[in-house]
Order: sequence, then structure tokens, then C-alpha cells
Amino acid sequence: MKKIFNYKHIIVLSALFLASSCNKLDINNSPNNPKVEDATMETLFPSGVMSSVGRINGDLSIIGGMWAQFWTQNSGSSQFRTVDAYNLSNTSNFINGAYTELYSGALNDYRLTLEIANDKQEWHYNLMATVMKAYTYQVLVDLFDKVPYTEALQPTVYVQPKFDDGYTIYKSLIAEIDAALAKDFQSTDLTDAQMKTDLLFKGDMDGWVRFANTLKLKMYLRMVNAKPTEADAGVKALYASNAEFLEGNAGADVFVNTPNKSNPFFEYNFRRLNTPDNLKASKTLITWLTKNADPRDKAYFVTDDGVIVSAHQGDYLTTTNGATNPTIKSTDPAWLISEAESYFMQAEALERYFGGVGAKAMYDKGVTAAFAQVGLTPGALLTGVYAYPGGSLDTKIEAIIVQKWASLFGSHALEAFLEQNRTGYPKISPVYSKDPSYATTYAGQLVYSPNGVTGPGNFPRRFVFPDNEKSRNSNTPAEVPIYTKVWWGK
Repeated sequence: MKKIFNYKHIIVLSALFLASSCNKLDINNSPNNPKVEDATMETLFPSGVMSSVGRINGDLSIIGGMWAQFWTQNSGSSQFRTVDAYNLSNTSNFINGAYTELYSGALNDYRLTLEIANDKQEWHYNLMATVMKAYTYQVLVDLFDKVPYTEALQPTVYVQPKFDDGYTIYKSLIAEIDAALAKDFQSTDLTDAQMKTDLLFKGDMDGWVRFANTLKLKMYLRMVNAKPTEADAGVKALYASNAEFLEGNAGADVFVNTPNKSNPFFEYNFRRLNTPDNLKASKTLITWLTKNADPRDKAYFVTDDGVIVSAHQGDYLTTTNGATNPTIKSTDPAWLISEAESYFMQAEALERYFGGVGAKAMYDKGVTAAFAQVGLTPGALLTGVYAYPGGSLDTKIEAIIVQKWASLFGSHALEAFLEQNRTGYPKISPVYSKDPSYATTYAGQLVYSPNGVTGPGNFPRRFVFPDNEKSRNSNTPAEVPIYTKVWWGK
């Protein structure tokens, strides 16, 4: 197996210099590795963004999409067998690589950006770096449950930083976002050169405000199981303040078909590995799309003749001849929060906390935006099989989340795994997908891998703590099984 490359070293625009992580031990004067004292917000911030995007929308989304059952391990290769078998140990590069990069790369860059921004009272970068820091920490918390936060990234003070619980980190992140939103970042504009360093909104601070509000909404919705009172108050406070949410996509749309400059999922799975055929269409997703006559199947998977062959999830010891590859293009954007996702979150919030007023309209916008992502329209599906349901709150939430799940295919797939953990949707099938009743009765419900090592029904719910941390930090919590839910889990 080839070592997955460090996506941090990407250069996405010829006119834009992206520094790598500003390694404090680098004694060279290379323009690609500036000394810390020479670092600027203009180099640190985009470097941090590409560090976050490279991991979250790269190998983490490959894992998330496998556990959300969009794709499964090809029987003819072995790259992701441990993932499909729920057998990720703390020595796995899939765990250690992401954890190390997000701390030493992304979060370290945001920390330095914030130090400079606060010193210079550059409140644009303060907001931008705060939101990206919060997004990145949220992903770490959602995967590991507890991570270093209050003592993190201070090696001269805390050699072995303590781990903070996820709820405490969530509260702190929301408070930091609120503080950044309260700053005077609208009185001046970013310079043209600075706008080029904003890979998400090109200097449009209204976009950053919407992204910040939508991220807060997402974090409050994550709390619905563990902290229902706080979730209720937080969502209602957002709406009472007339908070505006994303009406477009937030993420990086700067990729080109060149090595190290492409969509991170494409780079990890297609360009850099020894075969392009590691991942194949999962029977779980394909059965659901087929049952609903959903045309997105031809957009999600590579087909010349219109026929998609799928493989049973996790059944990589059985040969599936001609199983279809997922369609991931080198120039695909990497979304952190998509337009469709924003609408689905708003629909859920309106159902949970405002009696459902306006929820159907948001749901319809979410389904429409989800199809638009791949150049399609839902057409009669939106008034037919995908029509917003009546009935109980649970029925409506299930419809919202399953449509969100289907919209997250590709380099945003990590979110589908996390949302299934939060809501329980799609449901867990009582039969494996080889059972004749699966396609007719349980289509789209998750099935347990026949090669799973955790025991039937024990689906992965988290990452175990990385060996890189355990071996040097005595404060690392005791290891728990990968099927143990995180603090907000259902």
C-alpha cells in the first residue's frame, strides 16, 4: 500500500502562494517553508484551509462514505479492507494521519493567523480563522469524542495537553464564533490580494457570517440527543436574532486536473494509489436509488452503458465482476457545508422547534439543491416518492435526514456517517442485502459487514485514539471500542 500523500503541500492557484505548516524546526530559507516570524495571515490562512479540506474531504470522506455505505471495498484490491471491516486500530494511518495533520497543520495555522489578526485588529481574518478552527475542531470531536483543546497547541507550556470533553469544546467554539461575529469586520474590505487568500468566499464577509451561523446551527442540532434543552435554546436564539444561513455552498472550488492540485478525494483514491478500482458502488445506496427511480445513480457512478453493478457492503471476499466505480472528478469542489445541507438543517430546525412552519419549503429547496449539485432536477420525484411526508415528527425527520444522506455523496461523505450516528437514519436493516426482502422492504438501510470484527450490529461510531498521541501523551483517555457512541450520539 502506498503511503497517502500530505495534501497540505497543494498549490491551488498559480497566483497564490500557499505555505505549508510553518514547521518551527525548518532551518532553510525556502519560500515554500517560511520561518514562523515571517509568516503572514495571507499565507497561513489559506494553508490552514487546504489542510482542513485536504483531510476532511479526502481520506476522512472516503472512510465516511464507506461507513455511510455509498461505496464499498473492491474484492480485487485491499486498500480499505480494514475500514470496511470496522478494524481501524490506533496504529492505522487513516487515524494517525488525519489527527496529526489537522493539529499540526490546520489548527496550528489558524492559531497563528488569529494571533496576528488580533494583534493587528484584522477582524476579517479573526472571523475567517475562528470559523475554520471551529469547523475543524468539530470534526475532531465528532470522530474522537474527546481531544486536546484548552491546553492544545502550546508545546512550551503543555507538553502533554489534557483532553477536553466534546460538549465543553462545542460550547467554547460557539462562544468563540459569537465573539468573532461581534467584531467590526464590516467597516473595511479585504484588499484584492487578501481576497485571493479566501478560498471559500473570495472576501465576501456576508458569506462568512452565513457560514458561521450555519455551523452554529449544525452544532446545536448535534446536541438534540445529549443536550436537548441547550439545543432548543440555541436554535431559537439563532432565529430570534434573524440569523441568515447559507444559501449557497461553502468550501473550496479551486481544483484542477494536475497532481497535488486536484480534489482531495480524487488525489487520495484515484491518482495516488496503485489502482483506481479500490472503491465500488455499494448495494445499499444503489438499491435505494433504483427503488426510487432516482437519476442520480448515473451521476454518482461511472457507467458507459447505463448499467450500474453494485457490490454488497463489506463483502470483499466475494468477487463481484464489473462492479461500478464512484464518479469523483479531479475538479470536483470540496464542500464543508453544501447548499442542500444548509436547507435540510433549516428544515429539521423548523420541525423540531417551530411546529414545522416553513419546514416543507426548506426540505423542497434541499432536495432541489441536492439534484442541482449533479446537474439534475428532481422533477416528479418531489411531488411523488420524495414528497414531504405528513405524520409524526420522527417520520418527517427521517425524510429530511435520508435525503441529506443521499445528497452527501462524494468528498462531503464524512457528514453522512456523522449524521447517521446522530439520528439513526438511514435505519439499520434487520437483514443483509443478499436477502431477497432487502430490495423491496429495506432498501437503503445500513447492513453490517460480513467481515466486520466488532460483532453483529456493532457499527463504527468513532475513531479510537491515535497511537501518535497515546505514545507521547499520558493524558490520552483509556481506549474504548470503535462502536462506542460519541457524546452526542443517538
